Amino acid sequence: MSNRLFQGVIHQMSDAIDRTIGVIDESSVIIASSDLSRVGEVFDEAAMEAMTTDEVCVVSNCTFKAFGSRLRPSYAAFVSGGDPDARRYVRILSVALSNIKQYYDEKYDRGNFIKNVILDNILPGDIYLKSHELHFDGDVSRVCMLIKVSDKNDVSAFEVLQNLFPDKNKDFVININETDIVLVKEIRESIEEKDIDKLARSIVDTLTGEFYAHCSVGIGTVVSNIKDLARSFKEAQTALEVGMVFDTARDIVSYNNLGIARLIYQLPTTLCDMFLKEVFKRGSIDSLDHETLFTIQRFFENNLNVSETSRKLFVHRNTLVYRLEKIKKLTGLDLREFEDAIVFKVALMVKRYLTNNSIK
Repeated sequence: MSNRLFQGVIHQMSDAIDRTIGVIDESSVIIASSDLSRVGEVFDEAAMEAMTTDEVCVVSNCTFKAFGSRLRPSYAAFVSGGDPDARRYVRILSVALSNIKQYYDEKYDRGNFIKNVILDNILPGDIYLKSHELHFDGDVSRVCMLIKVSDKNDVSAFEVLQNLFPDKNKDFVININETDIVLVKEIRESIEEKDIDKLARSIVDTLTGEFYAHCSVGIGTVVSNIKDLARSFKEAQTALEVGMVFDTARDIVSYNNLGIARLIYQLPTTLCDMFLKEVFKRGSIDSLDHETLFTIQRFFENNLNVSETSRKLFVHRNTLVYRLEKIKKLTGLDLREFEDAIVFKVALMVKRYLTNNSIK
């Protein structure tokens, strides 16, 4: 808890209460006071009596009232004097300080707690204890979205996202580093995957369209328990990493839709090299020019339909057949055959994965 926050409240209330007022911690040290010269001073007897009761108590001609956690209060407000006015003032002061502490805890401590959870910086057993302490509902469906901002400008993407998701009790916007921001979004039971994709699209459109901050979003799977948030976050990271390798044109990538790319991304490069050497003739895949690769891509997009692909490419059907025959001679694979097409598709993805690794 920030001592400066308490000091700000004390400073404002000192105009209304014509007495010395302040806050002590559990060690009886004055951490905030209307008399700044007393900050750091110790009340020898105060902590033991003030922190062990919910009632107002008078010690050393000062009136104290504990606030904070009900089980173990960490702070106590004090007002000089032991008269009825001092008792009334200290009750008012403790309520104001307790409210500002609760607001601070919900806004900042919860955010730090969630950050530690998704980064695996907290033990599983401590997650339940801390969530109970913060009155945090751990059995609610949530999803992690990783927003990676690639263009730096004067606009703070973090602040923009905070404004987009103002409900601090349900949604958490967490700054990981200069480029990565995580949104932990509470999800209702009726929400479907397409709705989450629409939400991601609105984030990209807002940052890119209105603030000219180019970004991409990785979406993890929906989890129903707080301890699984770290997994959802790692999935969002994987989605972005895989998307950057296999589908650079997409700015929104969902872990659920990675398909075979997720499997290839987890393979060792030595195994990938062996696969390419076993499937293709030496150098055959490298001999394919840009036009041929573009033709193959369109052929796959049109479900191996020769007529539809030739129409989309604005070429004669026989021209496309000639190109496919040429590919068969070079690689030994006939893309008109389903099994050969699968092998070729996987091979292209493996090749792209290896190329990306070599660049790294």
